[in-house]
Amino acid sequence: MNSAAGQLQARLAALGLHYSAEHLDDLAARATKRRMGPVHLLEHLCDLEEQERARRSLERRHARSKLGRFKAMADFDWAWPKKVDRKAIHCALSLDFVAERRNVVLVAAQGLGKTMIAKNIAHQAILAGHSTLFITAADMLLDLTAQESARALERRLKHYARFAVLCIDEIGYLSYDNRNADLLFRIVSMRHESKPMVLTTNLGFRDWPQIFPGAACTVALVDRVIHHADVITLEGDSYRLKEAKTAAASRR
Repeated sequence: MNSAAGQLQARLAALGLHYSAEHLDDLAARATKRRMGPVHLLEHLCDLEEQERARRSLERRHARSKLGRFKAMADFDWAWPKKVDRKAIHCALSLDFVAERRNVVLVAAQGLGKTMIAKNIAHQAILAGHSTLFITAADMLLDLTAQESARALERRLKHYARFAVLCIDEIGYLSYDNRNADLLFRIVSMRHESKPMVLTTNLGFRDWPQIFPGAACTVALVDRVIHHADVITLEGDSYRLKEAKTAAASRR
């Protein structure tokens, strides 16, 4: 019996029925206890395998997203910003923009929670089954400029273009040369009207020439970004600074 069970486990695993292979003894005991008929047993196995595959798929999407740790929107202090479009943020979290192939641009000074909101949007996209990548502008452009051949660069551009939802964080914290501006423009152009992006920036669009000083494509870049976009602006003082002051006062 042990030999037969081992062979059956190996065959189930070879067929990709990994949950059934791993839990064969429990499934057999449960089927006997509940006196399951053949059809009921097969339906039960299908349900378990579908649940397990959905779980593994969610884990893979989350790992590939590079999302990392983040605070849930339940922890967001809606009363802190002086200006915040709560309805627009909830629409973004409901992923309306994905089906409509629109971009979401979060514009706010440092410390107002735009990255937190963007990560929660990315998380919702992952839960909904969309391939998602969360990356800072600096890391993405560093990766692209490090490619040593035109063919390698093209592969990396296609890599960033293939995700259903691409989240680019912290546009505006650093200045970039013309080559970086051209590379970002290529990413935006490849995804334009086909796949949405979520962008965070600390600068209004009229100030984007400061990010790419002298770049000829800046105007065209902004035009492509906002052509189909929901621009959400948050205004106020840094919440992180408030927390730091509160913690310092508590320590004193």
